[in-house]
Amino acid sequence: MSSTTGNKIKISVFGQSHSKAIGVVIDGLPAGKKLDMEKIYAFMARRAPGQNEYSTARKETDIPEIVSGTVNGVTCGAPLCAVIHNTNPHSADYNNIIDTPRPSHADFSGFMRYNGFNDVAGGGHFSGRLTAPLCFAGAVCMQYLEDMDIRVQAHILKIKDASDESFDPISVSECGIDKKSFPVISDKAGEKMRAEIEKARENGDSVGGIIECAVTGIKAGLGDPMFDGVENLLSKNIFAVPAVKGIEFGNGFDAAELYGSENNDGFCIRDGEIKTVTNNSGGINGGITNGMPIIFKTALKPTPSIYKEQNSVSLSGKEEKKLQIKGRHDPCVVVRAVPVIEAVTAFTLLDICL
Repeated sequence: MSSTTGNKIKISVFGQSHSKAIGVVIDGLPAGKKLDMEKIYAFMARRAPGQNEYSTARKETDIPEIVSGTVNGVTCGAPLCAVIHNTNPHSADYNNIIDTPRPSHADFSGFMRYNGFNDVAGGGHFSGRLTAPLCFAGAVCMQYLEDMDIRVQAHILKIKDASDESFDPISVSECGIDKKSFPVISDKAGEKMRAEIEKARENGDSVGGIIECAVTGIKAGLGDPMFDGVENLLSKNIFAVPAVKGIEFGNGFDAAELYGSENNDGFCIRDGEIKTVTNNSGGINGGITNGMPIIFKTALKPTPSIYKEQNSVSLSGKEEKKLQIKGRHDPCVVVRAVPVIEAVTAFTLLDICL
């Protein structure tokens, strides 16, 4: 199924943006883990809408209701199911796009795939609203990873022309990004990014950006070559996040412009362990972890739902038509996507580690 992923840990997401509820089923979690719900609530609050001027005005508390999989707050081996109720949908805002698809959104492709029965309200199952259950799954899996001394953290690397500092690829430090309302390393860079978002918002437009993610504490030797490499599995799941259009590990596309002598990561002994002098590979060789921090970047496109008039068509009339989008939309999804990238990374890596 397209909404299910994983091997040892299976994640299945259900619901639509404006359905009564959305949620996730996590199958395969080891029993006996006491879940810290306050940590889960805090993590999900980082993604929740309606908190500031650079997110949608839709108000949702995103408090998950666990309906199975625990006994007295401890995982019991049964599938862990969590439901998040949708309390603030405005479905009427989408009446005009039922017949007139939004450019660069999944309205048209979904219409063709599901013979016109796709749910367009709020984007249906294609909506960024479905990243809330992803965050719940990731928050749960992070608590298992923490027991293995594995940490996942991400930040906004770039919004339009404004750039943040990059993680040190050799020694990633705890930056406290998860405690910030605007997840960047440099607050000064964050101010420039906010200005870019505000500029787009005032113009009825949107803006995209790049998120950088780092994983520390991961041991060498995890993953498989060919089709089940760590890069393969992370990429597959990261692309489940709406708006993601690209991913690169380590030097990524920049490696194409280097000599091998410049790009190769020479080996060394550090603290009694085999490490590499540089980390241009992003912690992965041959699909298998090499013991260095996993570093990757994810590119997200500008939100398709903008308030400027756009060119579209009438699906029923087969004629060109102008579209003016209504409703509540993020001028930049990158800010709220940071914990989502962390979450997807967490449940992907826990699946690999198990």
